[in-house]
Amino acid sequence: MQFLMIPALVLFFLLVMDVDPASDPDRQIVVDNFEHEEVGELPSKWRFLNSRTKRYEALEQYMADDELFFIAREGGRTFLRGFTEGEAQRISMPNRKDHFQWDLREHPTLRWDWRAIELPENASERDKNDTGGAIYVTFRTDWLGRPQSIKYTYSSTLPVDTVVSFGRLKVIVAASGADGIGEWTTISRDVVADYKRVFDRDPPDKPLSITLWSDSDDTRSRATVDFDDIKLVK
Repeated sequence: MQFLMIPALVLFFLLVMDVDPASDPDRQIVVDNFEHEEVGELPSKWRFLNSRTKRYEALEQYMADDELFFIAREGGRTFLRGFTEGEAQRISMPNRKDHFQWDLREHPTLRWDWRAIELPENASERDKNDTGGAIYVTFRTDWLGRPQSIKYTYSSTLPVDTVVSFGRLKVIVAASGADGIGEWTTISRDVVADYKRVFDRDPPDKPLSITLWSDSDDTRSRATVDFDDIKLVK
């Protein structure tokens, strides 16, 4: 009788315990984990959003040595490195069938890993508006084409969960150099809850894009931040 109870108990605990999203592919969408990229190359899935033409274009013509996103590998881990020196740079991925498909009703959480190696000196999103690393979620544009976005930043100085408003752009500090740098950190943000908090209404169901960002132009310094395992989670 005892032996018959063991499988039943195991099944019970499997049913009631929380499921790790990493072990359940149906619970997550991988935006990019950079695993199949070549070291030293530009990330193949990402594009540059040309603000004049409103088109997503290949990165090659927009990447310079002092403003670059490239694939790196360390300790068996392949990841994306963003580097700027007195410059600003961004790369984007549109929410559409040939890239990824994101519906906030199904996957409200954005999760990613990042690591700050060097952040802009004494920068603050409130004044010296440099951010060593950031992930934008752009939700929509108005009739003038102005985007509405949340920018999750790795701030040089501001504490985590600080909010700074620039009209249609809301900055939320997701990690801070004040807490130290040099270690990989996993960030999970409930995008729906964050949107309601900063815009005081419900978000559209389908965001327009995700953008990775790095800049050090206001402080005329340097920034190096690594990104990995960008996922959408139920």
